[in-house]
Amino acid sequence: MLAYPGAQEAAVLGLHDLLATAIAQRPGDATPAHVAVLRPDALPAYETPLTALILPPSLTGGPPLPLEAPVAHWLLERHQEGATLCSVCVGAFLLAELGLLDGRPATTHWALAAPFRARFPAVRLDVDRMVIDDGDIVTAGGVMAWVDLGLALAARWLGREAATATARVLLVDPGGREQSFYRMFSPILTHRDAPILDVQRWMQARFAKPVSVEEMAAHAGLSRRTFLRRFRKATGLTTSAYLQELRVQRARELLEGTGLEPQEVAWRVGYEDAGSLRRVFVEKVGITPREYRRRRSVQR
Repeated sequence: MLAYPGAQEAAVLGLHDLLATAIAQRPGDATPAHVAVLRPDALPAYETPLTALILPPSLTGGPPLPLEAPVAHWLLERHQEGATLCSVCVGAFLLAELGLLDGRPATTHWALAAPFRARFPAVRLDVDRMVIDDGDIVTAGGVMAWVDLGLALAARWLGREAATATARVLLVDPGGREQSFYRMFSPILTHRDAPILDVQRWMQARFAKPVSVEEMAAHAGLSRRTFLRRFRKATGLTTSAYLQELRVQRARELLEGTGLEPQEVAWRVGYEDAGSLRRVFVEKVGITPREYRRRRSVQR
């Protein structure tokens, strides 16, 4: 792990302990392996290439500052020697700054999708995923995704049995999570297109009712064609996708905080039946409404 300035120490030490635990789960005659925490002011030279280097998350509230030139150069050298570079949360910004993610799939914290895409448009960002393994580059999502990354790396290099045993020892989920389970819809409201912003507020108040593009365009005082073009430019979504996001977001809230049956939830957010809600919910979230409630609902 590279403990760069601002790196979350809990994640650094947690990854160290998780991987050390995984190493201890292997047979006694297995190839020796070790895990270490490195500091930018004391980067060692290695005769044997490193297997992996991990850039941990940070709790600074936003993207970290770029790595200093010597550290960035050192990382690139290790990558060229064959080390797999990994990141958790904002660590992906550091990899992207090195130019290593251009044209490649990657993930970071879902709440940082907009600034990441603005700075690195060439990266194929997918914030619904918890871990994206692209061979020599592995990226993980939110702050606590270091657990998922650690288990994925343990499975790759130490074996599936060691990873499973580690999850059992540490009492953590051995896999199957995605960021889509946690991602909340946060509409873009800073685009300064007043008619579109007015329509967004109008949709927020009536998303559970049938609403046509013609009604939206009329509310904005624009032609249908102009409205659709400006809406997509301002929000990054089509009108139908935006409406689905509003409905699924409200459905999440009802599933988490109430005991309503899925059919009632479907009616309240604008769907005709539970089957329609289920199809959209699985597409957006990755699991069914009932499974979402099981994982996320408030205990009563």
